[in-house]
Amino acid sequence: MKVHPVTALFPMFGPDELLDLAQDIESNGLTEPVVLDADGVLLDGRARLAACELAEVEPRFTTYQGDDPVCLIVSANRHRPNTTPGQHAMITAMARSLSPHSLPSDTAHCGINVTRLSIATTVLEHAPDLAEQVRTATLTLNAAYTAVRRRKADAKALLAQHARLRQHAPDLAEQVIAGHLALTDATAALDARQAEEHLRRRVEEIDAIRLADGDTTPAFARTAEAGDIDWHHAHQKAEQYLARRHDAIRHVQHSLAGIAELWSAVQDLAHHPRSPYAREILKGLTGPARTLANRLIALETTCATGAA
Repeated sequence: MKVHPVTALFPMFGPDELLDLAQDIESNGLTEPVVLDADGVLLDGRARLAACELAEVEPRFTTYQGDDPVCLIVSANRHRPNTTPGQHAMITAMARSLSPHSLPSDTAHCGINVTRLSIATTVLEHAPDLAEQVRTATLTLNAAYTAVRRRKADAKALLAQHARLRQHAPDLAEQVIAGHLALTDATAALDARQAEEHLRRRVEEIDAIRLADGDTTPAFARTAEAGDIDWHHAHQKAEQYLARRHDAIRHVQHSLAGIAELWSAVQDLAHHPRSPYAREILKGLTGPARTLANRLIALETTCATGAA
């Protein structure tokens, strides 16, 4: 007997279930007839028909008089003991794909959970292989949906990697497209390029500072470009220079702050440079300290004279 394609989507009873049904029919008779359409195609009762054959009981048939056989099939199978809600949703989604206009837009009256059906439709659209596993109960609907979301995320990430290559490294993108380079290797190569470019820009920034400060030693960038050192080494040397420069600035700032705090003493010396007080202070100084004191006194004297 020809079976409706949507009916065929529902898994057949297993041997034990079929035997139990056959024994029940043998004892109590067939309480619910096998449903056919007007052309004799089986819509519902495939297991009952098989059980009648096992029990050697003459099956009874009835002809469906409605105009929505798919909805009948889906509704009749929603409480099957060997079908999970996830399977039912997936089979319904498959039924809609086989006959898009066979189920109404309001599927609730056919016994369909709309949210579950939406999830099943998503799985069927993006992963037919997983959808088939859900139909046969080798994979749950939730697990299949999780896998689909992961696949979509992975695909999105791959697209983003390709787009990044096309934007920043067209040559590498072409090699990937031609199959000469793996995407992971191309991405790693681009990462290395961009990391080196970042180092190059940083070294050149520090070289510009050195030049502005009057440093005449060879630029770190020029040394790296000549191949004497790599960019990592050049960056290390540049950062070391910047750290020493920072320390020197802080030291001078600290020294000047100390001078500023004691500037009143310099002013006293400048106002009375020949006093016993001044002579005794200068006498106790030697070397650079005395030279600095004399210069500061002279500077203060000049400033005071100019102000006057």
